[in-house]
Amino acid sequence: MAASPGSCQRVISINSQMAVVMTRHIGHLPHSPSTLFLTSPPYSPPTSSPFRHEVAGSRTVTILSKRTVPLALLAAEKEEAKAVLTLFLKKQGLSSAAAARTINKSDLFIDHLVSTLHSIHKARYLVGRELTTLEIRDAIIPYLESLLQEHGLALVDVVEKFPNMPVKEKLTPHVVTRAIVPLAVKELPDITVEAKKLKAMARVSGSVPLEELPQHVKYLIELGMDLEKIQQVTRKFPAFAYYSLEGKVKPVVEFLLDLGVPKSEIPIILRKRPQLCGISLSENLIPTMKFLEGLGLDKSKWAKVIYRFPPLLTYSRHKLMSTVDFLYEMGLTAEDVGKVLTRCPNIISYSVEDNLRPTAEYFSLLGLNVAILLHRSPQSFGLSIEGNLKPVTDFFLQRGYTLEDLRLMTQRYGTLYTFSLEENLIPKWEFFLTMDYPKTELVKFPQFFGYSLKQRIKPRVALVREYGVRLLLNQVLSLSDTEFEKALKRKLKKLGANGCVAQ
Repeated sequence: MAASPGSCQRVISINSQMAVVMTRHIGHLPHSPSTLFLTSPPYSPPTSSPFRHEVAGSRTVTILSKRTVPLALLAAEKEEAKAVLTLFLKKQGLSSAAAARTINKSDLFIDHLVSTLHSIHKARYLVGRELTTLEIRDAIIPYLESLLQEHGLALVDVVEKFPNMPVKEKLTPHVVTRAIVPLAVKELPDITVEAKKLKAMARVSGSVPLEELPQHVKYLIELGMDLEKIQQVTRKFPAFAYYSLEGKVKPVVEFLLDLGVPKSEIPIILRKRPQLCGISLSENLIPTMKFLEGLGLDKSKWAKVIYRFPPLLTYSRHKLMSTVDFLYEMGLTAEDVGKVLTRCPNIISYSVEDNLRPTAEYFSLLGLNVAILLHRSPQSFGLSIEGNLKPVTDFFLQRGYTLEDLRLMTQRYGTLYTFSLEENLIPKWEFFLTMDYPKTELVKFPQFFGYSLKQRIKPRVALVREYGVRLLLNQVLSLSDTEFEKALKRKLKKLGANGCVAQ
């Protein structure tokens, strides 16, 4: 392949049929960014696999389409592709550490994913339009699923060793003779994930004069977001450093303010989910909100819902419906589903098969009404059965309570299973034993475990003892300060009228 004057080329083998040519124009286009083209000589693909068809279909695919994509945008798209690939690998059973190791070895595969994006959405780039986070995810995930179907457990090898794909069939001599002799892959610049992260961090570094910081960073600082917090966001999500002010950040911030989100909460929301700024308002965010409202979410409480769980609006409709369908399956009404989504929007983040369904089965074995528990305490279904739920069950059974007692306590106080043994149940139980109440009092009033030991329980019990009277446990804790004082005086007066002496 001939190189134009004033340019240099590097060629690496993608596989026996495809080559990557990187051309950096030096002399004739001094202001042009590097341009990456994917080319391949004509050939007949040896198999009908999804991957080989995809490669075969890009005989002259360019990552930059017919137009030059800014390097900042290209870097952001690579970070988005890495995020999608990481989540996909973790969904297949990889730990966070294992997925990170694979991502660190996947630079060439990430370039290939970005090439796939540009091929699928070629028309968008021709008119200079950026892709949203959801559009990137919706383009990449089906492709990854096709690779998983083809290669199964070897998918990690496909990602790490790309372009040296696992070969199921022997290549034909015709294809081999057309292979391009590659330079060693290691001769290409070793741009690691950490290096890219450092490059993104450099854009928001405290050493950069304020006036030279990216426009969206200065805007967020004026909004009240500390530069240190912006750096933390960038460290976790490097693409955030490349977001444009007018195209991404400002429209989302103004939209949240219009919803009633307090200005002081905007930085918190963006720290929790910076990807919100990568979502199109008109095509994704607002339609997702309307979709959730149609499922019963209270639209007057969007400000609180988004603050509680900012990622809610970044989930696909398929994911949203899988959770809602499960809630209906468990017996919740449409009204109940809307209340659950409003009060506990993070239930959408729980896996139906890994969290919700096994937890429902566990509570069913205890004889609990799953629909009632989902309605009253949906957060219980995000807890570990072995690490949280079973220890709580054992805690009460070991102290002489029966399963029937536990059923009554849970029905009366759905959040009972959400409490920590060490920080809540054990210390409060030990103090309860000093209060001279029968154990059945906790069956009647399990809300006891929901009150602060230092700020509510101990001070109230001390006053009861000071007055020398006896009240029901729910009277001691549930009444307001004024009503509690009145109850003490009435009890004391009643004792005096009966000729009893306070002990």
